Amino acid sequence: MNRRRNRLCVLLLSIVGLCAGGACRAGDLLAFSLNIENGHFDPEIIEVPAQTRFKLVITNHGPGPEEFESRELRKETVLAPGVTRAVVFAPLKPGTYSFFGEFHPDTAQGQIIVK
Repeated sequence: MNRRRNRLCVLLLSIVGLCAGGACRAGDLLAFSLNIENGHFDPEIIEVPAQTRFKLVITNHGPGPEEFESRELRKETVLAPGVTRAVVFAPLKPGTYSFFGEFHPDTAQGQIIVK
């Protein structure tokens, strides 16, 4: 029984370790969480590895609709309040790519930094 419990603890700690810092692997795809609330993105800066396919799991915690949009990356999605949606990105070259929320363009701004 203790051996089984130890294996479960190791598995849970491994999962927690992989998910630390906002990134987590879902299958073979690296995933990052992005929250929207009160016209702001959290986090505002997301660092991802270069030449790696990944996804953003975006959740709108605000009371109204919000949008994730990046003209540079040609990605756009509108989220109703309480909705979570994943957006998959092809491998990117190193650089900084901006994104914003069209419903709050002055405050809802962020960057994806590819290293």
